[in-house]
Amino acid sequence: MQTYVMVKSIVMALALMGAFGYFFVRAARLYRLMRSVEGQTDFTLDRIGERVKVLFTDVLGQSNVRRKPMIGTAHMLIFFGFLAIQPHSLMLMIQGVFPAFEPGHAVPTLYRVYLFVADILAALVLVGFAYALYRRVVVRPSYLTMGTDANLIILFTCVIVITFHLINSFLSLLPTAAGSFSYAGVFPISEKLVPLFNLQSLSPAGIRTGYEINYWIHIATILGFLIYIPGSKHLHLLAAVPNVFLKRLDRPKAMVKSDIEDEDAETFGLGKVSELNWKNVLNLYACTECGRCEEQCPASCTDKPLSPKKLVHDFKVDLLAQADAIMAQNFENVEPIVREGSAITADVIWSCTTCRACEDICPVNIEQLDFILETRKQRVLMEADFPPEMQETFTNLENQFNPWGFSNDSRADWCKGMDVPLITDNPDADLLWFVGCSGSFDDRGKKIAQAMARVLQKAAVNFAILGPEEACNGDVARRAGNEYIAQMLMMQNVEVLNQYNPKKILTGCPHCYNIIKSEFPQFGARYEVVHHTELLLEIVNQGRLTVTNGSQAALTFHDSCYLGRWNGIYKAPRDLLSSISGGAKPIEMPRCESKGFCCGAGGARMFMEETIGKRINEERAEEIIATGAKTVAVACPFCTTMLRDGILEKESDVQVKDIVEIIDEAI
Repeated sequence: MQTYVMVKSIVMALALMGAFGYFFVRAARLYRLMRSVEGQTDFTLDRIGERVKVLFTDVLGQSNVRRKPMIGTAHMLIFFGFLAIQPHSLMLMIQGVFPAFEPGHAVPTLYRVYLFVADILAALVLVGFAYALYRRVVVRPSYLTMGTDANLIILFTCVIVITFHLINSFLSLLPTAAGSFSYAGVFPISEKLVPLFNLQSLSPAGIRTGYEINYWIHIATILGFLIYIPGSKHLHLLAAVPNVFLKRLDRPKAMVKSDIEDEDAETFGLGKVSELNWKNVLNLYACTECGRCEEQCPASCTDKPLSPKKLVHDFKVDLLAQADAIMAQNFENVEPIVREGSAITADVIWSCTTCRACEDICPVNIEQLDFILETRKQRVLMEADFPPEMQETFTNLENQFNPWGFSNDSRADWCKGMDVPLITDNPDADLLWFVGCSGSFDDRGKKIAQAMARVLQKAAVNFAILGPEEACNGDVARRAGNEYIAQMLMMQNVEVLNQYNPKKILTGCPHCYNIIKSEFPQFGARYEVVHHTELLLEIVNQGRLTVTNGSQAALTFHDSCYLGRWNGIYKAPRDLLSSISGGAKPIEMPRCESKGFCCGAGGARMFMEETIGKRINEERAEEIIATGAKTVAVACPFCTTMLRDGILEKESDVQVKDIVEIIDEAI
């Protein structure tokens, strides 16, 4: 026996050194790769208190995972149970090398409590996996990866948990010397296995043998798991926590600003994986491939080639495949992201509507849009590779400052005869209304703008517009990858805004709202911006508008992506609709608020052909029609156009109205 203990100690020491050594070498290589990429990020480590709080809410509290109750509960059982096992497993490893080590001697009561709780939590891991297997075998959602990698991880973990309980069963039977820590009566679950398998009938030698067999299986599986992690999708076990800790704390976000005037710049955007920044790489490492992003993605839901999950996976595969060249700083030898034979194709990149559903739902806070939008930027600026229909849009934006190509001198023609003042005539206006291209030029958008003007006048709001001094906000060009035209338009607007220095800016378009609020500050214009739903709710609550015909019972509301997921405005439009309908709430669609389904217009898709798969606006139109509502209220001119077209395609008589039109009718 003494010889066995000595051999065990030597073998265990070598195994631990080998496994942990291999793990740290692989982890160090991944870290070195993350620090070797040449991209730059403006990330700063700030608001430490908030970030620590995030660890408790998002990691320990599993807040994002629990957005799906059943799956979230199962994951919590697995997560906490697996964590609970680790101290005991570490103790077993130490005992393998140093047999005299016994933590129960120092803090017997605390150790007993820990073992009691860990034994229960470990059993709950199997409950969590039972549900996981049910989903994989019975439910089989299309977005869930069913590969060998995930199944092997489940097998590893189940073996660790089962041997954990068997080790505890044998520990409770092993004889203890007087004064030594006794494991009898400590394990509420494991000790139930003793009569179940008739373990008490074994001889002392048989009990010791059973313990040692399960001990070696348990430790070998853990060490195998440790070796396997850095090269598997469970790399997220290492990267998820730091990625969550370093996540974007504010919902609004701006696209990356490229210095297009930098004469020394060799490229713009993202053309090779070596041009990622370290934060992007951490995002890739953190992906769990859970598929929630794919489930929510409007492109994926309508049979487009884009799956945010697969996109992140393909970026990671490409990064790891070219790791040697990147770490050697041989960036010229790194192959392009979009190339012949690559899984990341032009159709993948251009299918995105930038709705941000993937980022919003991701449990580990990956920012998938950064990969897509920066790749688009490189394709447009460096390769002149973009959907052909965008050429006319770019030309119109560059020459006439709007995507339709109307003369910018006619930008205020929509309000002729309405006594709408220009800012030059009313420089002290309380509110500068940025009408936007749709309200100025699109026939349907003009009607919305006219309704807005009437409502503002009836509420006695002191407002003004820019008229011909206004240009497109730059959203279409920037999301389509044309940073050059986008910056031209944005700086043109910034110069005008700074000239008048408005007290507050009003927009009726969420795209105008988002870019003026979050991206104009990159160019020196930082102003308070309000969306018309927020302003109208304030006006109605103040009693400045009298509703005379407000019955809107058969009405549903469509969430604009750039109002909701990009800026978190969900409550204002709903409260506004309720306030003018006697308190009646709009009928909610199954996919609403943070899970609202895109209309298909974002990311400049409004101006591109949709030739692959089902049309996104038709998918949303079917959902609207299914509610039985007679009217769908919207808060975005792009959504108005897309939903109207989708509903007409379905030959339905559901009306599409902007909220301000409903207000205009009600007063």
